Amino acid sequence: MPSPAVTRPADPSGDPTAAPSTAGSHRAATVGVVVVSLLVVAAFTVPHLVGWEVHTRAPRSQVEELVIPPLHGWFAPQWFGPGTLPAIALGLGGWWWGVRWARVAPWRGLLLATYLLALGWCLALALVDGPSGLSRVLGHPVEYLPTARSIDDVGLLLAEYVDRISYDASPRNWPTHVAGHPPLMLLFFVGLVQVGLGGDLAAGVVVTVVGASMPVAVLVTLRALAGHDLARRLAVPLALSPVAVFVAVSADAVIGAVVAWGLACLALASRPGAEGRRRWGWSVAAGLLLGCSVLMSYGMPLMGLVALSVITAGRAWRTPVFPVSVAAALVPVLGLAVAGFAWWEAYPVLHERYWDGIASIRPASYWLWGNLAALAVITGPAVWGGLGVLATRVRPLAQRALPEPERVVLLLAGAMLLVVLAADASRMSKSEVERIWVPFVPWLTLSVALLPPRWRSPALLAQVVTALAVQHLAYTTW
Repeated sequence: MPSPAVTRPADPSGDPTAAPSTAGSHRAATVGVVVVSLLVVAAFTVPHLVGWEVHTRAPRSQVEELVIPPLHGWFAPQWFGPGTLPAIALGLGGWWWGVRWARVAPWRGLLLATYLLALGWCLALALVDGPSGLSRVLGHPVEYLPTARSIDDVGLLLAEYVDRISYDASPRNWPTHVAGHPPLMLLFFVGLVQVGLGGDLAAGVVVTVVGASMPVAVLVTLRALAGHDLARRLAVPLALSPVAVFVAVSADAVIGAVVAWGLACLALASRPGAEGRRRWGWSVAAGLLLGCSVLMSYGMPLMGLVALSVITAGRAWRTPVFPVSVAAALVPVLGLAVAGFAWWEAYPVLHERYWDGIASIRPASYWLWGNLAALAVITGPAVWGGLGVLATRVRPLAQRALPEPERVVLLLAGAMLLVVLAADASRMSKSEVERIWVPFVPWLTLSVALLPPRWRSPALLAQVVTALAVQHLAYTTW
């Protein structure tokens, strides 16, 4: 028989997800925050100091204001708006009171409260700019919604989708966001138009309502794999993440929600005790959702690494979870291929269009690290402190010397970090990653659980302040 795994004792404070507070953890967290702070400062200042044109914005969308690479927007301070006071109240209320309540709340009540806090946080931040904060984005010509309003034949759309990706198809080539994604994202907006929610404001609200569910999906995943305590401690940090600035009305938040719920279903299928039809049912649901995510973004196959880490965390490799979920994931992919859109035919065409456009002049020597700085902005500093601690836990993980909740955090957040590095190295996301990488942020946020106990309250406050600062100082485009 295999020998039992060796685990370290839980934290003396009673937190089973925390390693003993050591000088090493404090140093690692400090190093993580300092390094990423220097990275962010360099990314914002170096292009201006040395006159380096990094082409944050396409020539057609140049603005007179001060652009602020690595973000796609520009410097536009707005010290007060309709959403300012609600955002401050939600941020400080969640920081001061929400964390304490989350420890004792009924589970279903916690899920509902987390969703409402996340939704309120997204809406309040967006409304700093007034109603236009929810409506201005999706009606832009490069977005999905204007194209969705013109679609009256879905069959024809799928049949000619690939042919209209290339610039050579001008003047009938798809606008930027439509061309840059498989058709399921466009079909989502076609559906909104068909049910009467195709107005700019209505669609913006729908996108935000869907995107705000990501933290809840992550909590479901954590409870299935590691129990209540870890989920309770991460509820407020997930809900009050700075990524909320970019969740509101960013279509990539819808992709993130589909992926997050797919991983949640996979965790429910993989959790200890799942049996029979329930395991099969959750596996099928996970596969269908994850397969649909691949038809919404060409980058989502990378999330397969996180899916594998979920199965590993649940110790479900000897169960039908993997083959059943893979088979289910193929159903939407092959189904859309039969209907006219083959993912494997579209991606090479997109790759060619991408390098025919602004990507060819965006310097990789900046964006390979500038992207990471933009990611640091949307995740907040606490995440990078947690990732600093994560780096010190790799060896104990390999030695099976970690408590189960900490093991789950390392598997999921570590896999997500590898996904980020792979996406960055691909050079298929030079600039605009504050939008493109929204689906990655909740899983990186799990690393906050690794922070030493005395870091947690100030770290959460820093997250809130970061979100408020970004929203009030920058026109973020999204």
